[in-house]
Amino acid sequence: MTTPDYDKLNQLAEKSKLPDSPNQATVERVENPHPDKPYVIRFTCPEFTSLCPVTGQPDFAHLVIDYVPGPAIVESKSLKLFLGSFRNHGAFHEDCTVSIASQIADEISPIWLRIGGYWYPRGGIPIDVFYQVGKLPEGLWVPDQGVPAYRGRG
Repeated sequence: MTTPDYDKLNQLAEKSKLPDSPNQATVERVENPHPDKPYVIRFTCPEFTSLCPVTGQPDFAHLVIDYVPGPAIVESKSLKLFLGSFRNHGAFHEDCTVSIASQIADEISPIWLRIGGYWYPRGGIPIDVFYQVGKLPEGLWVPDQGVPAYRGRG
């Protein structure tokens, strides 16, 4: 295994300001330490926030991102900053969820990636958004995302 080139990472070892918008955020990557073994990585963000593009009111979601890495994995600090950049960003639930998965997939070229966006009610209706890229390798165990259907999510 080669030594990762951490000098190429702009956010890991530095004090980093939260980007003002997702367009200004960067999802960084590092070399997959086990490219010869299929495995699943999960990120869970139970307190994701964005803004309604119509009213400007906050929207809240529980995001679960699962992926099977290809040549690279997501550097987690850059992911935290990327997800935080939505805090003052106005977009519908569907756009936020699919845009997050697309940005990650574009950066790391995973074998498979799925996102579950479990959004808290807006107007009395919870909106859950699911998106997938690639094909899950046969025989690989992926746990349930563990977020119950809406009954006062927590």
